[in-house]
Amino acid sequence: MLVVETIAKIRRLSLVQGKSVKEICRELRISRKVVRKVLRSDATEFRYEREHQPMPKIGLWKADLDRLLVANHGKAARERLTPIRIYEELRGLGYDGSYDAVRRYVKNWAKAQGSATAEAYVPLFFPPGEAYQFDYSHEIVLITA
Repeated sequence: MLVVETIAKIRRLSLVQGKSVKEICRELRISRKVVRKVLRSDATEFRYEREHQPMPKIGLWKADLDRLLVANHGKAARERLTPIRIYEELRGLGYDGSYDAVRRYVKNWAKAQGSATAEAYVPLFFPPGEAYQFDYSHEIVLITA
């Protein structure tokens, strides 16, 4: 991912200082392909975001992983397993994939669980004077006869 500062440096070195693509590559330690891409386009930011993350090795182990995550979710906070411990548990069952795939799956699973519970919102409404409602304001009353 190229940030705006790097793009500005590349354009400044080329257009203002008149340096060649090769000199810019040496100075900024960036490939020629990137420098050419920046100089040929008017974009101010280049970014790549993957739309779909394939998980071919974890696909066979989703049921076991879900079972571990559900059991882990029901435990107290001190007793919960970290993603690395969950990965080690899967390895014990025969999983031969990477830790990063398990970590990503755990993160997405936790995010889905959090959004599922966030949908249940119960507004607390009480009639005036009920449920320990206090008014901490100060009023000055002037009584005239």
